Amino acid sequence: MSLSDSVYTLADLASWSFPGTALAVVGHPIGHSLSPPMHNAALAEMARVQARFASWRYFRFDVQPEQLCEALDLFHQRGFSGLNLTVPHKVIAFDHVAERDPAAQPIGAVNTLLRLEHGWYGYNTDGYGLAHGLRQSVGADINNFSVILLGAGGAARAAAVECLQRHCASLWIANRTAPRMDALLEILRPVAGDVPLHGFDPQLPPPGLPSGALVINATSAGLRTEDPPPVDLARLPRPAIVFDMIYNPPATPLLRQAAALGMPYANGLSMLVHQGARALEIWTGAQVPVPAMLNAAQAAGARSARIPS
Repeated sequence: MSLSDSVYTLADLASWSFPGTALAVVGHPIGHSLSPPMHNAALAEMARVQARFASWRYFRFDVQPEQLCEALDLFHQRGFSGLNLTVPHKVIAFDHVAERDPAAQPIGAVNTLLRLEHGWYGYNTDGYGLAHGLRQSVGADINNFSVILLGAGGAARAAAVECLQRHCASLWIANRTAPRMDALLEILRPVAGDVPLHGFDPQLPPPGLPSGALVINATSAGLRTEDPPPVDLARLPRPAIVFDMIYNPPATPLLRQAAALGMPYANGLSMLVHQGARALEIWTGAQVPVPAMLNAAQAAGARSARIPS
């Protein structure tokens, strides 16, 4: 196993030494992440054009949420140039970075950190990844659709802000916990402008839902094979496209139902690739080979699918 294939911890970080430029993804758990093979494939491709990238490597660290603030300080002390963060670290880090990109402010979370001399600069590339992933995987531009967004957590908030800023025709947020949904709607109203914004219980779809909508799953329902779909697609006016942010497993119950109903659909692999490509652009200031990242992510995903759990 290479250095970049290993899973490291806070204890490893305390004694960390690497002669090149280090990047990392930080989460809990993190062993399933496709980000290291994806980023390292891109860096290898970039090194063929610019030799300075030959010493760059991307690692993975398993850090528990209560350890994150300590870990971020250590990553900075050890000279890491950039970090990616997964849930729930995105929200925790929001108040721990030295500076934030203004576009991350309404999202309340950061998933990409750039090292500054005095601390971390936080970005959120999830919305960028969603928009470009949709365009690549199903040829869809958000502004052409009404959007039915499933979920009211951090991932949903990033997706909702992106949809509103790209002026979707309308945004409908479905969540089973009404207080959480109402809280998200309240946060989004200043961003919505003239875009109609609604909430509903996915078990009780209202009669006013639009047909031909883009359905986006931003919940965790589907990570396990026994999970029920977050909504019954047959109870919605026929959607135009179903997009699930989950990429592993590649075929969630929601996507299997979409296929059975003959609806166009895609999983979140393309979103992962494009949010990662944007992060790599931020860290390197160079052009990033997106096809190399997609090919590596697909190959790594296929390998993980063959490994017995």
